[in-house]
Amino acid sequence: MQAGEWPAVLWSFAYFFCLLCGYYVLRPVRDEMGIQAGIGNLPWLFTATFLAMLAVTPLFGWASSRFPRRQFLPYVYLFFIAHLLLFYVLFREKAAVEITTKAFFVWVSVFNLFVVSVFWSFMADLYETAQARRLYGLIAAGGSLGAIAGPGLTTVLAVPLGPVNLLLISSGFLLVAVFCIQRLGTWSAASAASAGATARDARVGGGVLDGVKLVAGSPYLLGICAYVALYGILSTFLYFEQQQIVKATIASSQQRTALFAALDLVVNALTLGLQLFVFSRFLRRFGLALSLALIPLFSMIGFLALGLASTLAVLIVFGVARRAGEFAIAKPARETLFNALAPDEKYKAKNFMDTAVYRGGDMASGWIFTWLQQYAGLALAGISFVAVPLAVLWAWIGLWLARRHRMLTAQHAELDATRTAPTPQEKTA
Repeated sequence: MQAGEWPAVLWSFAYFFCLLCGYYVLRPVRDEMGIQAGIGNLPWLFTATFLAMLAVTPLFGWASSRFPRRQFLPYVYLFFIAHLLLFYVLFREKAAVEITTKAFFVWVSVFNLFVVSVFWSFMADLYETAQARRLYGLIAAGGSLGAIAGPGLTTVLAVPLGPVNLLLISSGFLLVAVFCIQRLGTWSAASAASAGATARDARVGGGVLDGVKLVAGSPYLLGICAYVALYGILSTFLYFEQQQIVKATIASSQQRTALFAALDLVVNALTLGLQLFVFSRFLRRFGLALSLALIPLFSMIGFLALGLASTLAVLIVFGVARRAGEFAIAKPARETLFNALAPDEKYKAKNFMDTAVYRGGDMASGWIFTWLQQYAGLALAGISFVAVPLAVLWAWIGLWLARRHRMLTAQHAELDATRTAPTPQEKTA
């Protein structure tokens, strides 16, 4: 690391730490509010989240395309902080409790969409490509530590403080994140001035719907969409089962919030360990195909176990292991699939998948789960068995995508070799 980069890296580290710490303080509270809002209302909440995402994303794109990120982002986070304080007052005063709990669930789910993607977009403005290769690992470690510290705080404080007071703690972390953004903006301007250049301060541009046409015309991108959708469907199935089993097992709101936080803490700690010590070795030894198929195959086994014994213990073991494996192995492997695409396809298609496809899958699977339970008469065990063939299909798509990725990568290598090969005139020169 070069001497002049230390201040920026430390502020970036602190920014990502505070951002994910603040979010993971909110996440267990959101899950508890989902129970308080009524488990029967979860499909409606997922639908509201999807519709809110469709409404907010174009507005966010419009605003961020007109203002530099370092000027725009502080106002975005102050906007979120103001909402958190409003929710705190409403919860404390017990004003319109039913509407407030539902609105909070949707709000956190939408907020989550922008947390990481906006952060990395800002980092892309601050650092050149060569700097990113050297510095992003250290910066990402700040987010990993924040993702551990947030649920750790919630686990300790949920019972003595209660879920509502945790909103103030999250607001404090987001406020520190705003300060970090301002310091990074100052560093960027000073660094550019010393180099006799202008600060890298790009506007976001682009939109979710730009990727629809690209996806529709590419079997490979359609396959990635199917992979992402099946991940979302099975994740929602497991989430709905979690909410019902936890509600039936634990009566206290504070204890449920502490449990959700403890699960997040274990998942994030395991994820960090797997990322540091397992993923690179696993990918080199077993390849992309098994990396994509591993968690789907594990999900098949987990849903079979949950179908045979729909207990809290089985749910915890399956849920923790699946989420940690997804974050540490399957998701990085899935991101590798985009390396075989052109830059235009990478940005626009991925943006569409991360928003419309993923949240649309959430919404659809919520209603499918409700239909299976209320109209098909299936208990949780029966729904777990329904998830098994979906997990098998998910694994098969992962294997197919790995083969296509290998073919596309080979084709790109051949094209690059053709472009760089000397012409007959050059050979005789």
